[in-house]
Amino acid sequence: MTQQQLKQQAAQAAIDLIVPQLKPEMVLGVGTGSTVDLFIDLLAEHKGRFKAAVSSSERSTARMQGLGVAVTTLDELAEPMPFYVDGADEIDTQLRMIKGGGGALTREKIVASAARQFVCIVDATKLVERLGAFPLPVEVIPMARAIVARRLQEIGGHVLERAGFLTDNGCVILDVAGLNMLEPEQLEATINDIPGVVTCGLFALSAADVALVAHADGVRRLSRDA
Repeated sequence: MTQQQLKQQAAQAAIDLIVPQLKPEMVLGVGTGSTVDLFIDLLAEHKGRFKAAVSSSERSTARMQGLGVAVTTLDELAEPMPFYVDGADEIDTQLRMIKGGGGALTREKIVASAARQFVCIVDATKLVERLGAFPLPVEVIPMARAIVARRLQEIGGHVLERAGFLTDNGCVILDVAGLNMLEPEQLEATINDIPGVVTCGLFALSAADVALVAHADGVRRLSRDA
């Protein structure tokens, strides 16, 4: 089975979880990435069963609008969204994640924080025993790129600026390899406290609630409460 087929299975599993719970007044949170693209395509088939979606990126907004899915903003929400669906570049068995390979990490954190349940959809290659093989994306205000890079090097990181890339927020991404991820919650707080950092791609302090992991023999559901 190809990785693309596994991504399709994970996206379908999210649809199977969420669609029976849809209500006409419901707003959904939708993330960014190749697996989420597949989820959006499937979700559009049910666009008449919910009110709208809040997107974490201009890319996802454009895809949903192109398929006729109404897109709203967090400012319009009267209460938390029931679900936020997104992928991950890595996820461990405690459902802590590294995200931001597509550069949407800040908006992903913001939209995820407005949902009651974070549903992570991934293929089995993203499930790891320990985070850190995937370089950690850090979104940085451009004027602070050099000073932030030095601070990241001081804590053991090997820093590479993502060439020619600006986030939807007009910021740069520093991809950081080699960091010690034994205590990802502490590392997330440490990096986020560096002046000039918008946020880092560690989702450990607020991990996923449910992970739908597509394996060759089917989709396995992992829960943080299990």
